[in-house]
Amino acid sequence: MSGPEEGRDPQSVGRFDVPQQVPAPDAEPARRNGHRPAPQAAPTPTSRFAGEVDAGPAGGTEPAVSDRPGDHWDRKVANGLAFLRRRLSGDYEVDEFGFDSELTDAVFHPLLRLLYRDWFRTEVSGVEHVPVDGPALVVGNHSGTVALDALILSAALHDKHPAHRYLRLLGADLVFRMPVVSELARKTGGTVACNPDAERLLGGGDLVGVFPEGFKGVGKLYADRYKLQRFGRGGFVSAALRTGTPIVPVAIVGGEEIYPMLADIKPLARLLKLPYFPVTPTFPLLGPLGMVPLPSKWLIEFCPPIPTAHLTDSADDPLVVFNLADQVRETIQQTLHTLLERRPDPFGP
Repeated sequence: MSGPEEGRDPQSVGRFDVPQQVPAPDAEPARRNGHRPAPQAAPTPTSRFAGEVDAGPAGGTEPAVSDRPGDHWDRKVANGLAFLRRRLSGDYEVDEFGFDSELTDAVFHPLLRLLYRDWFRTEVSGVEHVPVDGPALVVGNHSGTVALDALILSAALHDKHPAHRYLRLLGADLVFRMPVVSELARKTGGTVACNPDAERLLGGGDLVGVFPEGFKGVGKLYADRYKLQRFGRGGFVSAALRTGTPIVPVAIVGGEEIYPMLADIKPLARLLKLPYFPVTPTFPLLGPLGMVPLPSKWLIEFCPPIPTAHLTDSADDPLVVFNLADQVRETIQQTLHTLLERRPDPFGP
């Protein structure tokens, strides 16, 4: 009967008879030829492919490439689909005036941003004069044949203000009688220019934008550019006085050159029930192409606020209302002159 070693390879004797000593995971590597090999990092399931992960400074793992080229567009598409789903399902909110902040941020402001930033190269100053919170009445000059200045002002103020505040615009009755324009105006936060609506917005702590010149400012000839028209009866001042709201004058340079009005065809305006029918260098000669605004250089400056809290008892005093309205008008007119000196070329850089 053969022994246990009989028939085995002599070189294999003791290979399985002597128990092998397995070093502990934290044991120091054995020396070979007087040199200790460099420690090897334990393989992880996520490091099977070269370059897939890199060791972080604290021993963790971080992606070697933070974002793949398609990830940005994947997120944009996913966000767009989620937005459409909310709109189609009605899962969004509007306030009592119809203001839709989500639609304004997602659709209207990006379009206006292309205009004021890239096309008009708008420079905005004096934003620190607009309150960070609480109500204020922003009063500006009106111009441009088409009232783009109100929309540009609201988008630029939202983007430049540290609190990204919305400007609730007050518009003429005509704006809210036009089928499509009325709905767009409501969605972007506009409402009719009347004292009850203005006072409700101011009482709720909103920023309210008003252009007291109305159609007289928008529809004036190019020869009268940057000459402020009459401010009406000062209704905006009464709304500010009743609520004790500060008035922030704002001067806008650039709107007069986008559609320079050379003439007003009054018979045609009466026929179409419009406040004016403009003739510009490009309209109606070029038809729809004449609606493309000229790329004038815009400057917008917010002036220091005018307090009204000490005059709340004088809201119905015509003399106080007139004097305050004249102060606002004069402030805007003087600021326009200063801005025009800073911008000698209407179409410069």
